[in-house]
Amino acid sequence: MKMNVENIKKEIECGQTILGIEFGSTRIKAVLINSKNEPIAQGGYDWENSLKDGIWTYSVEEIMAGLSGCYAKMKADVKEKYGLTLKKIKSLGISAMMHGYLAFNKENELLVPFRTWRNTITGKASAELSSLFNYPVPERWSISHLYQAILNNEEHVSQVNFFTTLAGFIHWKLTDKKVLGVGDASGMFPIDISTGSYNKKFIQEFDNLIKDRNFSWKLEQILPEILFAGKNAGTLTVQGTKLLDKDGDLEAGVPLCPPEGDAGTGMTATNSVAKRTGNISAGTSVFAMVVLEKDLSKAYNGIIDLVTTPDGALVAMAHANNCTGEYDHWIKLFGEAIEATGNSVSKGKLYDSLLTLALKGDKDCGGLIPYNYISGESITQMNEGRPLFVRTQKNNFTLANFMRAQLFTALGALRAGMDILFDEEHVKIDSLTGHGGFFKTAEVGLKVMAAAMHTPISVQETAGEGGPWGMALLASYLVNGNGRTLGEFLDKEVFGDSQKTVQEPDSSDVEGFNTFFANYKKGLAVERAAIEALD
Repeated sequence: MKMNVENIKKEIECGQTILGIEFGSTRIKAVLINSKNEPIAQGGYDWENSLKDGIWTYSVEEIMAGLSGCYAKMKADVKEKYGLTLKKIKSLGISAMMHGYLAFNKENELLVPFRTWRNTITGKASAELSSLFNYPVPERWSISHLYQAILNNEEHVSQVNFFTTLAGFIHWKLTDKKVLGVGDASGMFPIDISTGSYNKKFIQEFDNLIKDRNFSWKLEQILPEILFAGKNAGTLTVQGTKLLDKDGDLEAGVPLCPPEGDAGTGMTATNSVAKRTGNISAGTSVFAMVVLEKDLSKAYNGIIDLVTTPDGALVAMAHANNCTGEYDHWIKLFGEAIEATGNSVSKGKLYDSLLTLALKGDKDCGGLIPYNYISGESITQMNEGRPLFVRTQKNNFTLANFMRAQLFTALGALRAGMDILFDEEHVKIDSLTGHGGFFKTAEVGLKVMAAAMHTPISVQETAGEGGPWGMALLASYLVNGNGRTLGEFLDKEVFGDSQKTVQEPDSSDVEGFNTFFANYKKGLAVERAAIEALD
């Protein structure tokens, strides 16, 4: 039973609510929860990365504006719903898109613009480190960015005193603590699961690799400290409150949990932190996380990442840079076409109508093959992206098939990665839970994902809350864990009575996706030619 309004008001006044904030690729969102871990208020802030000098980036000014902007919207939501001004909270957590590169000097000055996970400019570094460690080190990982800068002889590298992820940077600004949750840290540099720290053997190998450069730093000195879920990661400083709440109402001293990446919050929000569980987060990018029972038999460089849960268990991750971004552009175009006729339609109805139409298309999309590569894809070895739509004269070119193909291609690169886990490593999964924008339209996302993954997909009733709620749950675990494991806390305090919908894969849909995917793989040569031919 949900908490009534009067009790929620009491918790707000007594400072018993908990806040999670997540910086996604296109939206920053704050979610406030009560003592039952139920969302009671939220606020969002839209933003978009910029391509500057060939680098996908966000400025520090944009980051700070997004932080205070989403908080202000959440605070206004509290005021509107409950007639109260939010002044005290019990705990707080920050999460963000993983990986990337934010490097600072001794004066805490940013040395180069933030290099996000979306960049595919570190191929040489990724390949060399993966070979050196015999361990997958993807292009988007922070260590790949650092080593590529070294290979490029970039002047700033000699001045590096600290580097971190976006979540680590924001947490540092709020608390003065240079720390990172183990899940987010595992996307910076490989983690030794047995110790829960950075792999010391690999650190030594890296230091030996660059010793002739004579830098003043050693790698371990410039990495953030690792903390597990449930550990105190500092408190909100007075300066931190000014960055968060421009009105000056929020009190300092709030304890913060370790900052995490969006992979970790996705696992938390879908109760997928135990072995043999997994989740799929599908939005601007798409990634599947599977908690492993044992290590993989070999490294699958550029295809499978090895990261961890927020409490340090080994996870295999197949990550594709592109998912819904391209069909978002097409749906916007169709909306403009409707407006050009003098008509109008709400954004929600436009999405639901077009995406639902995909269920009426031919099982194999009538042979239509789009590519949603707004940026490059490591899994399919594309260092850049060129969105394409390809068909032959014989294909069944209908709107239903077009929309179905857009949904199928959104999962094409992911499927290539998952085939490794299913077919070569024979990984066993008891449950695979979906969340993110791909699943917003009833049935459609579930049916398509079940077909693409040829496995049952479930969605919790809380799926729409996503990563920001997952971050709030990690902040709740900090103050309400009471010695339990993260899995125990989630099972008992959050998901005990939760309802979920399970979609079994339809055999004809699976066959249709397999046919589409065979054509998709053949057509990658067209995508590669477009990258080479078109600037």
